[in-house]
Formats: sequence, C-alpha cells, structure tokens
Amino acid sequence: MTDPAGFHGIDIGGTKIELASYDAGLREVHRERIATPGEDITAFTEAVCALVRRADAALGAEAPVGIGLPGVTDGISGRQLSSNVPALNGREVRAMLQDALARPVVTGNDCQCFALSEADGGAADGLPSMFGVILGTGAGAGYCVGGSLLRGRNGIAGEWGHWPLPATLAARYGLDLIPCPCGRTACLERYVSGPGMQGLHRHLGGDGAEPLAIAARANAGDEIARRTLEVHLDLLAHGLACVVLGLDPHAIVLGGGLSNLPHLYRDLPEALRRHLFAGAHPPPVLPPRFGDAGGVRGAALLIRQQLKDFATP
Repeated sequence: MTDPAGFHGIDIGGTKIELASYDAGLREVHRERIATPGEDITAFTEAVCALVRRADAALGAEAPVGIGLPGVTDGISGRQLSSNVPALNGREVRAMLQDALARPVVTGNDCQCFALSEADGGAADGLPSMFGVILGTGAGAGYCVGGSLLRGRNGIAGEWGHWPLPATLAARYGLDLIPCPCGRTACLERYVSGPGMQGLHRHLGGDGAEPLAIAARANAGDEIARRTLEVHLDLLAHGLACVVLGLDPHAIVLGGGLSNLPHLYRDLPEALRRHLFAGAHPPPVLPPRFGDAGGVRGAALLIRQQLKDFATP
C-alpha cells in the first residue's frame, strides 16, 4: 500500500476510543467516538476493527491506521506497559491490531501524536524543529524535526517529564521527593503536571484546587495561589530549559489541560531565560492549533510518515 487514498488515526484512552479519517490531502472526512472496552482484549479488538470498517466505508477505501496508545511500549518486545486500558498491558498491541486489520498499523503515544500534528500543519508548521509538550495528568512530549517525528532507539524521545527534579530546586521550595508510577522518584511530571500543580498548592498551604481555579484565585489576589503558580513556573522552566540546552527547538507548543493557562505563554519564556546561560535565548512558547483534535490527526500523520519513510530508497 504505497499510495493510499487516505489515512485513519485512532486515539485510545482509558474511557474512549476516537477515530478520524483523512483523505490523501489530509482533509477530515469521518470521525467517530466510542467507549473503550478496557477489560476484555477480544471485545477491545472487535471494537477497533468495527470502527475501522465503518471508517473504510466513509472514506471509500481501505486505509492504513495510526494509533495513539496510552502508557509505554517496550522498545524491544513491543509489549504495552503501564496502560490505563488493562486489556492492553503486556500485549504486543501493534502486531495484534495489524494482524486483525490486515493492513499497515503504526503506534505512538499521545504526546508524540500531539507533537507531530502541531509540527505538520499546526502551530509550529514550517519551523525546522519543535518540541510539543503535553501538560495534563502527566508531562511528556514529542520532538519533531522538519515536520517529522524523531522517536529514538526506544521510541521514547521527548520523555522529559521523567527527568529528576534537581536537589537544588527541591531544597529551595522544601519539596518532598514523590514516588512516580514509572518506578523512579521525584520525576518532574510529579510537580509540573496538573496533579503536580495541585500538590504544590497543598504543599504551600492550599486545598489542592484544580489548576484553572488556582489561576483564577491568583488573579483575584490569593497569595497561596499566586505562590503556587510562581513555584510551578520555576520548576517547569527548569525542565524546559534543559530541553533547550539539549535539543534547542525552534518552538515549544503546549498541549493538555494546563495549556489553557494564559500566564504560561506570557511568563514562561522569561522564566526559561533565567535557567539558561548568557547568550542562549528561549524559543517562543505557542498555544496549539488543533487542541484536543490533535491526537487522532497526529496518529494519522504518524502512519503517513512511516509509509513515506519506508518508500524512500
């Protein structure tokens, strides 16, 4: 299938599976969402296959499939780990679905799909490189160069949320070293994600309100909320400054629930600058163009990229 008529993108989550179909020009022609059959692998596979059959009918052709998966894929075995869809844990999901669908299938995580969507036609379209950051229930990213996703040997390029919190920052703010579900301790995502911001609010004497509520309170003059945003911004800026020093992206695009906080676009570049050496300049921090729709679009772009890469001599 070297010249497909279109592409299907699927975003799999703990509660829903969403599919969108695109023609060869990446115009959306079909979209459908169903509940995730999370416990039974047979029911899960049948649900995905039924979704794809209906999408084929809407597109008028059998199309290859890109899938955004929750959790982590073992780079050697291909097995899915730490997924919030229990039926997928320990299974070679890509191979399983490729066999069931009898067509090319590629998988990535939600952060990679988000980044690719924003690099190709999104907020960072046309830039030489970009780092697409999701700040939601966790913190992760994808790194794109020339509009294409770079995944690395293990397929985990961009997992900056599992870098460790520096001892200097932990001491500065008196932070506890919080265990992370990945098995490590004091990963940055435990402090800069949505739940991380809520934890900072509790640590500083607040009630652990939702991030949007914390921001609203800060704007209304609440000192604990203001301090929470200040500490969160400094921790986030440190992590992304390390990304700038290591990868030097031409832009950072934010996604996830915290991307709805206006102060990040206003204040994060200058906060980044304070963690860089003289002469190093922070990249622009941009809001996403596609928002929640970016996951399925990025999944479709992921299969398009793989087919293009395989077709290149």
